[in-house]
Amino acid sequence: QVQLVESGGGLVQAGGSLRLSCAASGSIFTMYAMAWYRQAPGKQRELVARISDSSITTYADSVKGRFTISTDDAKNTVYLQMNSLKPENTAVYYCNTDQKARAWSTRSSLWGPGTQVTVSS
Repeated sequence: QVQLVESGGGLVQAGGSLRLSCAASGSIFTMYAMAWYRQAPGKQRELVARISDSSITTYADSVKGRFTISTDDAKNTVYLQMNSLKPENTAVYYCNTDQKARAWSTRSSLWGPGTQVTVSS
């Protein structure tokens, strides 16, 4: 079973930075993509950033130029460097992976438990 462990959330003042980490453990045959989503109170979960196995990155327009997604493939870990944070970035941030556990497994999507990011004004 693949498990995702997130870390790095917390409280920061506007203009500050945080770095989120998400480590995937367990049997992973192929990691197709890793991503970060977020969900603010009363809002739908939305994609923040995604990186494919060929290192193609996708960002939400609202975070372009401020957030950077990266991976350590050897550790099956994805990072989200968040700079120039704004109060509207306050949300629970979720790690998401798209992977196959074994060669014969079906491709599946997995979610982490989430980590709270709070940006004060």
